[in-house]
Amino acid sequence: MRSSRHAIPCIALVTLTRAAPVDSIRVMASDEVKTRRFSRAEYDRLIELGVFQPGEPIELIGGELMVAEPQGAPHYTATQKTAKVLERAFGPGWTVRAQGPIGLDDDSEPEPDIAVVPGGPDDYGRAHPSRPALTVEVAESSLAIDRHHKGSVYARAGLADYWVLNLVDRVLEVYREPVPDRAARFGWRYARREVLDASARATPLAAPGSSITVSQLLP
Repeated sequence: MRSSRHAIPCIALVTLTRAAPVDSIRVMASDEVKTRRFSRAEYDRLIELGVFQPGEPIELIGGELMVAEPQGAPHYTATQKTAKVLERAFGPGWTVRAQGPIGLDDDSEPEPDIAVVPGGPDDYGRAHPSRPALTVEVAESSLAIDRHHKGSVYARAGLADYWVLNLVDRVLEVYREPVPDRAARFGWRYARREVLDASARATPLAAPGSSITVSQLLP
């Protein structure tokens, strides 16, 4: 039987000396990754065709398909608590949607953790709501995305009241006054940002008679 001591150097010699030409390496280094943007109509069609499974955490943000943050116990608890608090704060005539699609524009269909919209569920039987009175994202690992990516696309859509429930620092970040900004991810940002600790109180723009203690929202 042939000893493997003789076979290994032979294989190693061929493998290690077959280097790519320098020109090829330069071409590879200059290549850029190309991405494909999607419209909302294309995204909805993919859903109809079953490309995405029910409950799959995919959102369309500014033409980009993004995977939503996994829901750990704190995230889920905060979402449920916030929904209940906002139902009481807004009262009749409003619907509090938890993780439902929002048809923002031609290339965005996010699924915020909470969206408060006028009317009842039957009002959206044929089309998703497009302009929530209040949009809330619960953030842990998604904090930077919620602040900058989603914040920019929400500002671009003219959403006047956007809250980020920051579970990392246990604060509520309130964003208001959308303004254009070429440096922002999608060309818009919020001019006003207020950070409220657990003992502070927040009032939704569309429910001026209510007052919500931040600790009521936190897990």
